[in-house]
Amino acid sequence: MSENKIPYKIYLEESEMPKQWYNVRSDMKKKPAPLLNPGTLEPMTVDELSGVFCRELAMQELDDTTAYIDIPDEIRDFYKMYRPSPLVRAYCLEKKLDTPAHIYYKFEGNNTSGSHKLNSAIAQAYYAKKQGLKGVTTETGAGQWGTALSMACSYFDLDCQVYMVKVSYEQKPFRREVMRTYGAKVTPSPSMETEIGRKINAEFPGTTGSLGCAISEAVEAATTQEGYRYVLGSVLSQVLLHQSVIGLETKAALDKYGIKADTIIGCAGGGSNLGGLISPFAGEILRGENNYEIIAVEPASCPSLTRGVYAYDFCDTGKVCPLAKMYTLGSGFIPSANHAGGLRYHGMSSIVSELYDQKIITARSVEQTSVFEAAETFARVEGILPAPESSHAIRVAIDEALKCKETGEEKNIVFGLTGTGYFDMVAYQKYNDREMSDYIPTDEDLQKSISAMPKVDK
Repeated sequence: MSENKIPYKIYLEESEMPKQWYNVRSDMKKKPAPLLNPGTLEPMTVDELSGVFCRELAMQELDDTTAYIDIPDEIRDFYKMYRPSPLVRAYCLEKKLDTPAHIYYKFEGNNTSGSHKLNSAIAQAYYAKKQGLKGVTTETGAGQWGTALSMACSYFDLDCQVYMVKVSYEQKPFRREVMRTYGAKVTPSPSMETEIGRKINAEFPGTTGSLGCAISEAVEAATTQEGYRYVLGSVLSQVLLHQSVIGLETKAALDKYGIKADTIIGCAGGGSNLGGLISPFAGEILRGENNYEIIAVEPASCPSLTRGVYAYDFCDTGKVCPLAKMYTLGSGFIPSANHAGGLRYHGMSSIVSELYDQKIITARSVEQTSVFEAAETFARVEGILPAPESSHAIRVAIDEALKCKETGEEKNIVFGLTGTGYFDMVAYQKYNDREMSDYIPTDEDLQKSISAMPKVDK
């Protein structure tokens, strides 16, 4: 197809929106290792997981053979408010960089929550309502997941209790207020409201918190209240399943115009948006149908893939959740308070971890000052203020495009723009005022939390 026929925004018709989620595990010959019961160290069963998660979600979590799972009509009807989302050709960025590369981004920020998180939030709220629950509990880091879940719970008239990482609670008051506007109760974590929160505060006085801390509190809150279950916005296989709508739409939009992606880039914290974006492409690699370069981009201050270990670890700081085999820095790892770019989780999705271990995907870590530099470059020419998390992907997309400038190669580069940064202005202010610095943990820093990991011989 000729260059001038590719529009700035490639839209799918409503009828072209996926009717099923894609489960990449079905095409993995070596499956991700199973979740383990923290007490017995045996694989978790649906019945065991159903004490924490909705039963349908527990079944999705453990299903590694079904390739496609139908999206219920109620969820698709909700999706239609903001999906299909556009695949955008970044012509202005290409011109700014003077690169022969063609750059595309899948924009997931065109909903009130401002991010891709709503794709799974509405699904998890739907299954909670279908099960007849009163409400759900969760954690949130930068606040995107908490915002999305509060919207979804409001839609289904469910109570929503959010434990927000303390440093984000203080730095991002407006995202906190959006959650409250949708009816959620928002508590800074670690708090003094839960037994685990009080224990963490006693052990780490003055701590700014971590996602691992907030997960522990949310799980305790769910399991001590009748009619509540815990939901999670990343890491879990069920979440990556729901987020596969991103990749399915991306591939459909590319196919519509005969475009073959060469490089696919996503930011990586717990793995939800990255896993969702790359799933259908990784599936083609696994089936031997195609080949792509897939790059996971993580912060240098929380580098689970590039500097972590691949082993069983607790998913939370309080050590009450199942153990997952993943690339991890240890559940006790707490990112520096100077870390402003989101992506704060100590580990990585078991699916993403296994794909990385199999060398289906690669990974890079980037420093936050370079991330915000890329964010501002993008904002000034493409007209969207990107979320700090998304800007990790922008950084590497720019780097790859500049390599093409040197070599003259006309690569098709696709990255995930997971959300907008309009509630992240404290971080932007620090960058603009030159108060932002880069913190990279030393090997000794990482070894402290890694050495405290459980020793699991599986």
